[in-house]
Amino acid sequence: MIVRTVAEITDTDADVRSANWRSKRIVLAKEGVGFSVHETTLYAGTVNEFWYANHVEAVFVVEGEGEITDLATGETHALAPGSLYLLDDHDKHVVRPRTQMRTVCVFNPPVTGREVHDEDGVYPLLTEPSAAV
Repeated sequence: MIVRTVAEITDTDADVRSANWRSKRIVLAKEGVGFSVHETTLYAGTVNEFWYANHVEAVFVVEGEGEITDLATGETHALAPGSLYLLDDHDKHVVRPRTQMRTVCVFNPPVTGREVHDEDGVYPLLTEPSAAV
């Protein structure tokens, strides 16, 4: 059993920041459970273009409001506490938080914590040699 708090992750190498967001990686590939879990905060007024070409991601909004746009269809959806979006087809998308948004994200395959978004908003597919699912 693994028990962790977000406070334990704060200001460690599992607490990753950019100008637009902060992601606290709570469960990573090294745990060997087949998914990763992050608490991600997106800052108000930012425009965040992502494309997880190598991962499926589910995002549950805990606090804040904004919108997500599917770049393939142009369809836009409002986001508020209790909303969930599932990027089940490696969807290119843009998230625009109107207020600071705190989310819980689950990735499959799990991220290692070393990923950095490339120019297309993609995380590379990195693996942990010790991870066994």
